[in-house]
Amino acid sequence: MIEPSKRPDSSRRHEAIDVSDFVYAATGARVRRLTMPDGSHWFPAVDVCTELGYTTPKKALLDHVPEEHRENLETVTGSHGLGIPAGREWRRDLNVISLQGLILLVQACTKAACAPFKQWAAEVIETVQREGSYTLEEAEVQPADPGAPIAYAMPEQVAEAIVRLEAHNLRVDEDLATAQRESLAVQRELLVTQQATLATQQAALTAQEAMATAMQRIADRLDILALGRPAPPSDTSAAAPTTESVLAEWRQRLSVTEDVWTVAVVIAPVLVDKGELREPLESIAARTGLSVRRVNECLRLLRRHACIRSRGGAEDGAPVYVLNR
Repeated sequence: MIEPSKRPDSSRRHEAIDVSDFVYAATGARVRRLTMPDGSHWFPAVDVCTELGYTTPKKALLDHVPEEHRENLETVTGSHGLGIPAGREWRRDLNVISLQGLILLVQACTKAACAPFKQWAAEVIETVQREGSYTLEEAEVQPADPGAPIAYAMPEQVAEAIVRLEAHNLRVDEDLATAQRESLAVQRELLVTQQATLATQQAALTAQEAMATAMQRIADRLDILALGRPAPPSDTSAAAPTTESVLAEWRQRLSVTEDVWTVAVVIAPVLVDKGELREPLESIAARTGLSVRRVNECLRLLRRHACIRSRGGAEDGAPVYVLNR
């Protein structure tokens, strides 16, 4: 530190070493700080203890920091007529320590990164004991403004500690960037794999749909071949079929439920009068009171017993049936 005789007065306060660099060299981290109007600095105890490796901040304060160098935030700010700072988790009951309290915690810490600072502090004490004072060397470049305070060179041990910390942080940043790039590459590979899997699943689904369509066509073809047995030669001299004769013939062939016979009674007149049935299943369902699905099942049963046969579909998609005679 500067000798008391050379310290500027309070109206021209100047720190020989920037407090942020000083704390960075001591703790190895950039911790939060509040600077009061009188120039005193206060630090959250939990921040300092965390960076120095103390697992129980409360015990660390009781063991190493006297009461005059630890306080709660509301008392410190209130003594200067200030309010609690906003943001960054500043709380009224937050324990804070002075710069001297921070140095005491550093001196009691066993963290390897604190060793250079502790060695410098020991050198300062040894120099004061031997010579009666410790004076920083003046910086090679001084402020040009008239009346500006003297600039001092940072102690070699402190400067080296900061350089090592910055180099370490750069390595950490590079390692983090490398890890992020590798993670991004893995995510991209995973995305490509997922897209390939999705494409394979879509292709399999398309193949299944195509197979189902083909099987349905085969089933329909077999059904047509099975039901489309050649009708007995028509007797041109025979009388034209009537609804009554058709129903009578069907009654002899069928031993069916009431639903099938209900559908038969509805479609027989249409087949006799028009020669074919092009009525949508929904219309037949409305006339019989049955569901569309049940009407379709009844028509299939009539086809199976060779009462009717399929003849394709109409323009509107409705199936076309004719008498199987």
